[in-house]
Formats: sequence, structure tokens, C-alpha cells
Amino acid sequence: MAADKFRLVSPHINNEGRLPRQYTQEGQGAKKNLSPPLEWYNVPEGTKSLALVVEDIDAPDPNDPIVPWIHWVVVNIPPSLKGLPEGFSGKEEEVGGDFAGIKEGKNDWKVPGWRGPKLPNHGHRIQFKLYALDDKMHLGNTVTKDKLLEAIEGHVLGEAVLTAKF
Repeated sequence: MAADKFRLVSPHINNEGRLPRQYTQEGQGAKKNLSPPLEWYNVPEGTKSLALVVEDIDAPDPNDPIVPWIHWVVVNIPPSLKGLPEGFSGKEEEVGGDFAGIKEGKNDWKVPGWRGPKLPNHGHRIQFKLYALDDKMHLGNTVTKDKLLEAIEGHVLGEAVLTAKF
């Protein structure tokens, strides 16, 4: 891997490694359903904002064998930030500073923010995909993965992926 490659990592998740329980709905108490800490490196030059989509890329749907299940959508992350802290979801205003302008979209539970997996069976891959964009996104009040992917067409300067197993 080139040292200057745009990349996404987590201090608690190795690529293709297991997603720790505290980031799932199977955790306990305060250590349940936390959004995982993420860090990124070598953001492409000219990046005006970052956007994140986290989805279960192995989610089955009775009508279609594989339909990704959305766990988290985050837009307008300033490129000046080097990551998101653990448990960040839902606390943009509280954390403040450069974090205050970040907007979380709706997941497939139809609520904004992070919602960790809880599956009848394990072995699914949870993909974290970070997009470097040449503009900020203006998506209105309701941000969804579909709206985001439509809006970023032609604006993607780079993509970084981290995959965890659940």
C-alpha cells in the first residue's frame, strides 16, 4: 500500500477484523451501540468535505438476495478533522467546534445516527466507506444514502474503505 494513499482506519477494528460488541446492539449498558472511532489519512488535495456511509454489504432481503442495510450516513465532515471519536453519533452539537456542522442521515431503521448491527446470524461484512468530495453537500433536512450518492456523482476525489466482520 502506498504510504500516501487515502485510507480509513479504526483504532479498535482491523480491516477484515471483527466489529467489537460495544459497536453493536449486542453490547451491554453504556457499552452498547456506540459509533466506532474512525481516523483517516492522506485526504486528497482539493477536498472540501467528507461523507461516510456504513452498511452491511451481506444483508439479505426476501425479495432480493443482497441489499445493503444502512447503519450510518454522515455528511459535511470538515477535511480539517482527522477522525470521529468513539460514541460521536448524536453528539455533533455537544462536541462542537469543527464537529458542529456535521450532519447525520437516516439509517435503515429510519432514524438519524449510528445503529449497530444485531443479526439473527453472524458472518456479515460491515463496510465503512469514506468519500472525499470537492464540495459541501446540501441535502436538506433528510439525508439518506440514496440522496447522498446521487448528490456526490461527479464530486468524488477519492474513496477509502474499512471492512469489519460481524
